[in-house]
Amino acid sequence: MEEGNDTFASEFILLGFTNRDDLQVTFFVLFLAIYVVTLIGNLGVILLIRIDSCLRSPMYFFLSHLSLLDVCYSSTIIPQTLLNFLVEKKAISFAGCATQLFSFAACATAECYVLAAMAYDRYVAICNPLLYPVAMSQSLCFGMLAGAYFAGVISSTIHTVSIFRLPFCQSKRINHFFCDGPPLLALSCSDTRVNEAMVSAVVGFNVLSTTVFILVSYLLVLSAIMRMRSGASWHKAFSTCASHLVSIALYYGSSLFTYLRPGSRRSLEHGEVVSVLYSVAVPMLNPLIYSLRNTDMKNAMRKAKGRVLSSLSIHGSWSAERRGMPFHGEEG
Repeated sequence: MEEGNDTFASEFILLGFTNRDDLQVTFFVLFLAIYVVTLIGNLGVILLIRIDSCLRSPMYFFLSHLSLLDVCYSSTIIPQTLLNFLVEKKAISFAGCATQLFSFAACATAECYVLAAMAYDRYVAICNPLLYPVAMSQSLCFGMLAGAYFAGVISSTIHTVSIFRLPFCQSKRINHFFCDGPPLLALSCSDTRVNEAMVSAVVGFNVLSTTVFILVSYLLVLSAIMRMRSGASWHKAFSTCASHLVSIALYYGSSLFTYLRPGSRRSLEHGEVVSVLYSVAVPMLNPLIYSLRNTDMKNAMRKAKGRVLSSLSIHGSWSAERRGMPFHGEEG
């Protein structure tokens, strides 16, 4: 009876990817590199948008919050994962597991709606460019962003409560590298069909509704692009939208695969590999996807690099003068 009532376990054990010591080190180095690139890329995007006056449009407002969400939910997962690669007992407390699931679900849900807002922004900018300043007003942008964060909190609350109200009276060993919904549901000794349906309904509504909205927006954008006569305008619009769609395809495809399959058809091993895409890889790739094909971002990076080099040159010259030495930094 005690085991059957062990709903509030003191801790769970995250099995992770492997028990082999040599692979643990390899995975640690790989995930550490990914995390560093994720932080540098996304924080760099946020900083660049903050300091460059040319990046003050609604598109970059939403992009900065997309980067913020990527930083937040990468930081929810990867530090714990890195720690587990180094310790023998890969434990996480019950409260820590619930907090990790809540934080991850909130950020992931909010990201769906931010991506939808970005799609709407592209639709207005390309299909109604003359009305863009009015249609994408500051109040509307803040309202859409507030709605995205509100949806994230509400959805993650339902998600977390529907899972952690279950009794976990069997094994406490989570066959995953973080506290995600499907592997937690697999641990419960009770009938989880209602809970699975609730989680699938919440995730399904968020993902499918925003997917439909995004697809309709980009179909209208594509229709407008095909009517453009200027080759330069066509290329710029298509390039921007293509980068958005690559990110959306990776994020939504892996999320749908993980959450919307029936429980009987889920393979936790396959789900673990796929979840690496939306929880680890996509936050790292987003800055590259949105920056490398974006002329404004590349120009802003060049200007920022020029300011840094100029500052270093001036500082070096000033230091040399104080030492009474000639400065040769600009020779040649």
